[in-house]
Amino acid sequence: MATADDGSGPDRDLKTLRLTRPSPATLQRPPEEPEWGVPGPPEEQEPPAPSAPGPTPGPAGPGRRGWPLRLLLGRPEDTRRWRRGWILAVLAVLSALPMLLRDFVSNSFGNVASLLDTGLPWVGTAVPVLLLGALLRRARVALLALLLPIVVWIGMFGSVLLPKGTPGAGDLRVLAHNVGAANPDPTGTARALLAAEADVIALEEITDEALPVYQEVLAAEYPYSVRGGTVGLWSRYPVGESADIDISIGWTRALRAEVETPSGPLAVYVAHLASVRVGAEGFSSDQRNETIEALGATISEEPLERVVLMGDLNGTATDRSLSPITAGMRSAQGAAGDGFGFTWPASFPMARIDHVLVKGVEPVDSWVLPATGSDHRPIAADLDL
Repeated sequence: MATADDGSGPDRDLKTLRLTRPSPATLQRPPEEPEWGVPGPPEEQEPPAPSAPGPTPGPAGPGRRGWPLRLLLGRPEDTRRWRRGWILAVLAVLSALPMLLRDFVSNSFGNVASLLDTGLPWVGTAVPVLLLGALLRRARVALLALLLPIVVWIGMFGSVLLPKGTPGAGDLRVLAHNVGAANPDPTGTARALLAAEADVIALEEITDEALPVYQEVLAAEYPYSVRGGTVGLWSRYPVGESADIDISIGWTRALRAEVETPSGPLAVYVAHLASVRVGAEGFSSDQRNETIEALGATISEEPLERVVLMGDLNGTATDRSLSPITAGMRSAQGAAGDGFGFTWPASFPMARIDHVLVKGVEPVDSWVLPATGSDHRPIAADLDL
């Protein structure tokens, strides 16, 4: 017997299944276990937390140590910088040759050796110019070549730049000045020399017109004086024997005087050697060299143990032609001065041709005084007797 469908039973369950849609959550498939040896899907990871900002790499990238050198020379594999700057490198080597070959140059032709000795310190001025060019072009080969003139110049003149003087340590101060025959203000020059407070003053190129001026200004502080031709000496201490010296020039330009210092007698020479000329035939110094020979012979026969030579020798202490004089004496500037102590020309000194040379005494300080009305600058030195 058929029964009415009341909505219950198996038929009802079937309808319910047909009419009810599963929710999306029920449609998600459960994670399946990966088969053996087959990797599963990657697990999701949370992004890392942002870290504190670190230092930004410099122009040379990571590891900034030595970056200036790398900036200049580039990477080791970069060969372009080795191919540039060859002209600068050649010029650098050439600038070192005058210093390296100095001993092989002679005075047999145009007195080239004396000219070279006089201007040799200025050869080093080529280095800064070439160095600037090498840096601008970042030329490795030029930078390496510049090491040659730098090392040679320092080896020859580096000690000259070191401080050596001991101001105020001496017991005798001497001063020398070529006052200049064309000096327009001898009075001002004499007063400037007084300010140096020297004990002994040696002057060169004294004209007959200017002599009374120097005598008048200096007489109060320097009661003892002697003159020979165009040179003269003024002293705080008594002057004993004095005599003109013939240096084979035709007129008197040198003298010798004994100064009675508190420490004993001192032989003082004042000299103005013959001038040199630079012309078509080279460095003309034959007449000067004759005066050097004559003065050197006289000094070599000096009976006193302590000797001071002051004056305008028209040559640098490194000029080999001056060896008859300098071989037995010491330069006060070289022994106790700071720097080259250039004295001529006064407007822009380029050479030290005015000197204080000593024997039997110890230089303790040496310096160059400010310019006067002369074309030379005065020099002074403190000596320990």
